[in-house]
Amino acid sequence: MQTRSPLRAVAICALAAALVALSACGSKPDAAAQAAATPQNVTLTSAQLQHIRLVTVAEADFHKTIEAAGVVDFDNDQSTSVTSPISGLVTRLLVAPGQPVAAGQALAMVDSSDFAAATSAYAKALATARTTRQLADADKALAAHNGISAREAQQAETEAVNAAADRDAALQALQALKLDPKAIRDIQAGRPISHIEGAIRAPIAGTVVEKLITPGQLLQAGTTPAFTVANLSKVWVMAQVSGPDLAMVRAGDMAEIETGVGSADLTGVVDNVGALVNPDTRAVIARVVAPNPGGVLKKSMYVRVRIRSQEDSRGLLAPVSSILRDDENLPFVYVAQPNGGFARRRVTLGYRTGDQFEIPSGLAAGDRVVGDGGIFVQFMQSQ
Repeated sequence: MQTRSPLRAVAICALAAALVALSACGSKPDAAAQAAATPQNVTLTSAQLQHIRLVTVAEADFHKTIEAAGVVDFDNDQSTSVTSPISGLVTRLLVAPGQPVAAGQALAMVDSSDFAAATSAYAKALATARTTRQLADADKALAAHNGISAREAQQAETEAVNAAADRDAALQALQALKLDPKAIRDIQAGRPISHIEGAIRAPIAGTVVEKLITPGQLLQAGTTPAFTVANLSKVWVMAQVSGPDLAMVRAGDMAEIETGVGSADLTGVVDNVGALVNPDTRAVIARVVAPNPGGVLKKSMYVRVRIRSQEDSRGLLAPVSSILRDDENLPFVYVAQPNGGFARRRVTLGYRTGDQFEIPSGLAAGDRVVGDGGIFVQFMQSQ
């Protein structure tokens, strides 16, 4: 059996001792670095305390504000697409986009054979109704004196009633074509009328926002869109709300609309929350009705909408000014300690309401945090 030599044993012991010493030396810098990286509480003098303000954290009620992108649209309850009631060629345009119009105002004139046929039919129906009424009245008088039979008088009355119905139907046809009321009065008075142009008239009062026809264009009755007229005193803003925000939006919520035009925001009210989810954006439309002073809001304009939820929320609130960031960009605050010092404490940030943050974790009710002067405390801690 082979035995170890004394020299070999000594060498092995020396090597082991060297490894232990090396290991011990390597661990000291790590411990020192870890100790240096741990922030120590900072204590301020009475004079230095004058540079900070302490705030006591407490639970409070607040209303969340939901921010969403929005697109401006016409108030579809007060806007309409105007189609031509008659077929024919456009002869004149009487209005331009951006021009306010009254209900019934002529927007364009159309040369149409429909008017000639309608006016002729009304004139004939009017004359026939008058003649048959005169005959029916005469036959009634004759029948009273046994000049004709009662049956003949009854037949004449029936013809007069039918002729009156035809006259009224012809008049309604003219009115549906938006014929000038003066021309109708001329026909009723038996006065001759010159060549009549048809008019495309505004069905509501508002502003001409679109002109879709040109002079010389051939129009088809009831199918050719000619103008769009809208009341621009108020508009719809279609805000896209998604995710957890959707549960907090209700009809009646107040909304602020940021246009980027001028300094003042506009205020509106949510009047409808959609029932369908857009398959592309996964958002639901919350419709905001907003006044539109000066026509600032234009159709298809992109805006920013802030909806103030009516639903109550409750949580711990800390001032925005108390939140600082460490080297890892994680939020923390300075909390006052019983011994008079201040310690860093990491927090998580929730919803921001005004100049306060909701703090879901990291603080407890009653904690006193540095509300103003946190940067000063951080500087003193680094010294």
